[in-house]
Amino acid sequence: ETHVIEMAPRLMPRQLDVAGSQMLKDKLQNLDLNIHLDKRLSVCDGNGKVEQIRFEDGSSLEADIVVISAGIKPRDELAKLSGLKTAPQGGILVDDLLQSSDPNIYAIGEVASHRDMVYGLVAPGYAMAEVVASCLTGGKKTFEGGDLSTKLKLVGIDVASFGESVETVRVSRMITFEDSVKGVYKRINVSGDGRYLLGGVLVGDSGDYNRLLHAYKNEVILPPDPGELIVGKSQKENILDLHDSAVICACENVTKFDIVNAIETNNLSDVAGIKSCTKAGTGCGGCGGLLLEILDAIKEKKGESVKRVLCEHFAYTRQELIHIIKVHEIRAFDELKAKYGMGEGCEVCKPAIASMLSGVWNDKVMDQQMIQDTNDRFLANIQMGGTYSVVPRVLGGEITPEGLIVLGEVAKKYGLYCKFTGGQRMDFFGARLEQLPHIWEDLGKAGFESGHAYARGMRTVKSCAGSTWCHFGVQDSVSMCIDIEKRYKGIRFPHKVKSAVSGCVRECAEAQSKDFGIIATEKGWNLFVCGNGGIKPRHADLLATDLDTETLFKYMDRFLMYYIKTAAHLTRTSTWFEKLEGGIDHLKDVIIHDSLGICDQLEKDMQYIVDNNHCEWAELVKDSEERSRFVPFVNSPETDSTAEFLEERGQKVPVAWDQEEIKKDKVLVS
Repeated sequence: ETHVIEMAPRLMPRQLDVAGSQMLKDKLQNLDLNIHLDKRLSVCDGNGKVEQIRFEDGSSLEADIVVISAGIKPRDELAKLSGLKTAPQGGILVDDLLQSSDPNIYAIGEVASHRDMVYGLVAPGYAMAEVVASCLTGGKKTFEGGDLSTKLKLVGIDVASFGESVETVRVSRMITFEDSVKGVYKRINVSGDGRYLLGGVLVGDSGDYNRLLHAYKNEVILPPDPGELIVGKSQKENILDLHDSAVICACENVTKFDIVNAIETNNLSDVAGIKSCTKAGTGCGGCGGLLLEILDAIKEKKGESVKRVLCEHFAYTRQELIHIIKVHEIRAFDELKAKYGMGEGCEVCKPAIASMLSGVWNDKVMDQQMIQDTNDRFLANIQMGGTYSVVPRVLGGEITPEGLIVLGEVAKKYGLYCKFTGGQRMDFFGARLEQLPHIWEDLGKAGFESGHAYARGMRTVKSCAGSTWCHFGVQDSVSMCIDIEKRYKGIRFPHKVKSAVSGCVRECAEAQSKDFGIIATEKGWNLFVCGNGGIKPRHADLLATDLDTETLFKYMDRFLMYYIKTAAHLTRTSTWFEKLEGGIDHLKDVIIHDSLGICDQLEKDMQYIVDNNHCEWAELVKDSEERSRFVPFVNSPETDSTAEFLEERGQKVPVAWDQEEIKKDKVLVS
């Protein structure tokens, strides 16, 4: 449980007004965050570790971890020793010329206190530097205050503010829009005559931010009904309609005109070129998306095709990044970011590139744990109550009596709930984090491997009894199923992949509802692709008929590698197929007739990652450093005792979360 402590009477008091702050608070509380306002931390209590925090008002809160966001503290010690006047909260007092109490000494950046404000941002620092440069060269420029306009995403919630966002002397008229159902709050402050925008607040929907910021900074005359700017759905404007003086990169003070001029004069074709020519995007990197938007808008205006890049941090498509990774033998996210990206990365590009790296090299995912999808970080799916599931691979659903006994013994030893899955294997629930390496060590000794139920990869290959036992079967579906699963196990794809093999046209294994499915015929095998039995069921399309085993695997290799190289992250084969121009005819041309001339390379690439196959858990249990990560608390040997269970049908199941009871437990304080 997480608690947020704020010493001000509302959240983000410098950026948000009372109503906007309340909307943000409500949205955070809906995410089960506990908000405490007007609280000042006094003491952290504990014996060897924090156990409780106390506040100045005498109240207290139990805590296991305390994270303090300290902000900016001016280093003004030298100024005090020199006799310069400083502000009560720290910082060298300066006037509008940024002169200290000694007119021969100027102060800028986070060491200066201007009108009781200390700026910890790079853009106000640059603006201050321009004022001092003007003063030193005989100019008359003054500093009227830094621009604190900002656009953030706080735990998935859009928040933005610009200009005079809260009540000031100048703010006499305001227009507000609030939708408590959708959790959207918008407010704009206008001048007394209603002609100019003075500032604003956006919570829950920041789609209008760029347009409003432009109107504010460039003193654009407002329409007769200014409320049109915020009422209703956010408008998607053409970024080229922004005024030339609109600042795109606040860190380097680069305008839209500077960027457009650089693109057109130097015939730039990527964001890297824009950065090199203008320095835009070389500060915090937050304007990367706008740079790309301008570049794409100019290309579209010229009638050129526009590629859809991964995100604002990488100005390349998925296909281009896979090519870069392969050609330049890049095996780490940080290396790729340093050479071909910008900023720190985000929740879009990190797991997407983790998937690409796995799709090209199939290296250990735990070597780059922090860029993986959540479940890949601990090689397990987190379940209700905070425990994890364990799913060993059972090839083709075929298992010996000895294997069944081992599964039962492991489940009994660790007190796990047992359930057979629809993929013909056993799913264990209720494992604590610290138990996972021990469970997999025991399973590994009996020959079981990871079933990759946590991965965006090959899950299961389902089969019927086939010709071995069933008198309707025309081919050995179980053996084919096992061979397919052995070949593709452990491979990461853009999304999870499921398969099935039916031994006859009666289709007991439901192969036509899988990402790729095989149905036996008298002459060989029929290959179906891009089916789905999930949220939006889709009947698979027939790719090829009466294939021999060698040709079947050749086509499967080509199909799966083509999917890896061309599908967007988190796109199932069915969705990918529906967006594929030409549909099944295109796939037949590429996979069977080699219309693109890439089949040899697709086969080689697939063979490389197949040869590099490894069981992640088999390797992890032998690595003491990796095993040490599997603890609930890094600073305590204690186990997590918060998970509670009750018995149902002879097995344990998690107790339903009770919100009132949760509030009484120990908490994580942020």
